Amino acid sequence: MGVEERIKMNGLVRNAKKIDSFLLSRLDGEPRDLYKAASYLIEHGGKRLRPYMVVKSCELLGGNIRQATPAAAAIEMIHNFTLVHDDIMDNDEVRHGVPTVHIRFGIPVGILAGDLLFSKAFETISSTYIGMTKAVSVALVSNLARACCDVCEGQVLDITMAQSKSIPSESLYIKMIEKKTSSLFIASCAMGAISAKKPESDVRRLSTFGKNLGIAFQIIDDLIGVTGDPKLTKKPVGNDIREGKKSLPILMAMRKAAGQEKKVILNVFGNRSASKNQLEKAVGMISSLGIEKIIREKAAYHSNTAKKSISVYKDSPAKNELLSLLDFVVERSR
Repeated sequence: MGVEERIKMNGLVRNAKKIDSFLLSRLDGEPRDLYKAASYLIEHGGKRLRPYMVVKSCELLGGNIRQATPAAAAIEMIHNFTLVHDDIMDNDEVRHGVPTVHIRFGIPVGILAGDLLFSKAFETISSTYIGMTKAVSVALVSNLARACCDVCEGQVLDITMAQSKSIPSESLYIKMIEKKTSSLFIASCAMGAISAKKPESDVRRLSTFGKNLGIAFQIIDDLIGVTGDPKLTKKPVGNDIREGKKSLPILMAMRKAAGQEKKVILNVFGNRSASKNQLEKAVGMISSLGIEKIIREKAAYHSNTAKKSISVYKDSPAKNELLSLLDFVVERSR
């Protein structure tokens, strides 16, 4: 049984179903088109990794899924808010194998759907009916707000890197993904700890876990964007090379390649009209440079750092599930 199958067996799918029921109940209202647009991507896929991390972080510290559900739903709303707005900014037409929100419902409704998701997330963790204490609610709101600020800062860093003619350093790339991607993983684990009503020391440990898991997740995601199998990723071969994304695998390939090798890669980098044959040659060239091995080693480093951050906690089903999630993130191929 592969890692992805083990994760599913260990509760990712079961957890998603429980969270989705609450999540979609929060996205039911009028006008119908607005709420349909807001729930559209949620209903059409996604692994629900972030809600899973909220729940398992809470359970690791003695809490339960009932306590974690509002925070888990809120983090998924924010995640989908970023997807909706990212797709608009990037002019992407497909996500989860279906038309993106702005393609399906139009740009104005797409923007408003994202705004609704953002607002509903904060409403969900500040609603008194949930039974949370005021201190827990304030801490949840504070952590989620900080994560949202980081996502915006990371997005602008990404745009700046894309517009620059120079090849960014690895440290700048890591800084960008810490903010743009890892921040929601940090918030997921922190909010799980907060939901369990645990002290700041526990929140810090789980935040470190989330930070390193998030970095590992993104660099593997970037690897898949370059060398992933289109049948699994549902994206064209070498999609990120064609788009000209300065992801870590591409940056490393640019630095490692020389002469004809570099020319093959540069010929398709940012070239939306590049042929399938040209893209396949570039992907093959990157693979021949050993980039996948290097990237997976870097992901493994961050995975091990994450494991160390929760090593103080005794073995439990929740801890084992979080560790299995790390393995899934590092080993995944789609």
